[in-house]
Amino acid sequence: MVLSQHEGGRRGRYRYFYEWTVGDKDAAHDEDHLYALPYASGRSHSVLQGYRSRFSHSGLEAYTVDFNMPVGTPVHAARAGVVARVEESNSLGCWYDGCGRYANFIVILHNDGTTGEYFHLQQDGAFVKVGDSIAQGQQIGLSGNTGHTTMPHLHFGVYRATEWGNTQSIRVRFESAGGTVSRPRRGARYQAT
Repeated sequence: MVLSQHEGGRRGRYRYFYEWTVGDKDAAHDEDHLYALPYASGRSHSVLQGYRSRFSHSGLEAYTVDFNMPVGTPVHAARAGVVARVEESNSLGCWYDGCGRYANFIVILHNDGTTGEYFHLQQDGAFVKVGDSIAQGQQIGLSGNTGHTTMPHLHFGVYRATEWGNTQSIRVRFESAGGTVSRPRRGARYQAT
């Protein structure tokens, strides 16, 4: 954006406002891509909230998953990409309005313009930095209990950018030791391959 004074015009003031997010709002997600579960091979964790959970996975967050992972559990990349954002300085987890700003997270940009987002990491729990190339299955951090949360867990979702700096979660399928998981169910345990 460039703002310039109109020739012969009066001096004036201006205001501007913008919002942004990582990713491509026209991303063409490959529906056939299988994502790894976001934890170590051979490990299994139960699902606290699956797709379209009434508790907090609706609207823009409809296709996200909360995995029951104690603080300090290794978090692994569900898909390859480049690290676009990292926040790891927070130590607070709470459930009142405004707690979201205390979340630690890692955002990985995938080659199709979508992002994989890993939230509620522990303080100083990121093992990657912005610009790092990440392989699927690579350990990227440690789970925690920061931000808008009631208990330790990993919130994971794949997103497409939308207008006004928002993102919309996308339904993805996971590869597990027991086969393809198309709809993660609350209470189910899935073993990573």
